[in-house]
Amino acid sequence: MFRQLFNLMVPKKGKTMVIDLTPQDVQKKLSAHEIILIDVREPREFASERIHGAYNFPLSTFDPAFLPAGGNLLIVLQCGTGKRSGMAGEKASALHGREFSHLAGGITAWKEAGLKVINLDPATGAVIDPAA
Repeated sequence: MFRQLFNLMVPKKGKTMVIDLTPQDVQKKLSAHEIILIDVREPREFASERIHGAYNFPLSTFDPAFLPAGGNLLIVLQCGTGKRSGMAGEKASALHGREFSHLAGGITAWKEAGLKVINLDPATGAVIDPAA
């Protein structure tokens, strides 16, 4: 009996746990410095448009063993629409045996919620950061 209860409480490697967060959830936690936001899009996508404060860790080279140790900070993954960040979250969860979060709907949902992004001026190539 004890063994059965214990097995229910211990996360199993291979079991994935990815939690969807709304753009508003992520923005609030990012502003409060409660999360590490990792954008899993490719470098060219990240360079042309990104959320202020996000780090780039492309899915093409994504290895969850090298995720930053955030201490008390929650790691939140993000991409363009939520598909790649969900995949990265599943990989990370399977390896680490714990929950990971991602921005449901990605940067697309972020912009649809009226939240600002860093982007490039197409005429000059200058970086436009509304948070600066």
